[in-house]
Amino acid sequence: MVSLLSRLPVTDCVKLCHRVVDGLCGRDPPCRADYSSTWSLEEWLELLNSLTAFFRLAVGNNSSDEVVLAGLSGVGSSHAEAVLSVLRARREEIRRALLDRTNSISSATLQDFDWQLKLALSSDKISSLHTPLLSLNLDVRENMALRSVTMEMNREELNTLISSLEAANKVVLQLK
Repeated sequence: MVSLLSRLPVTDCVKLCHRVVDGLCGRDPPCRADYSSTWSLEEWLELLNSLTAFFRLAVGNNSSDEVVLAGLSGVGSSHAEAVLSVLRARREEIRRALLDRTNSISSATLQDFDWQLKLALSSDKISSLHTPLLSLNLDVRENMALRSVTMEMNREELNTLISSLEAANKVVLQLK
């Protein structure tokens, strides 16, 4: 809960927010010992998680200043402006950290693809099948090596693949 920030003087709030962003970007996060007289352990963890999530969402959704300030309505205006000033100053750095985290999931990238639609008329088990099949060839570059991935799928499997790709695209668009 970000409202816990109001316990700090505004200058210390700015320092804390910069340290939270440091932690988000892979550097040293704020140290609990520096704030043990201000918050209990439970409050500290709640504040740290809330601030981190707030910065991620604000940058991931490319939120305007008005939206950010509305999200900080639980703290005083001077503290909200302090958080906003840190967000403005370090927005690009946070965005790069979020993109790096997303890219670290896999280093594979799609280089090219080719597809063919086939109609299976029969199989060794069924004499009349009439099932459309999609043959999909993907050229994937991983660690500077190009490899080909070929798959064949029926309509149901294709719909599942399309749904998964649309969901992944939605997440990527939110990070931009």
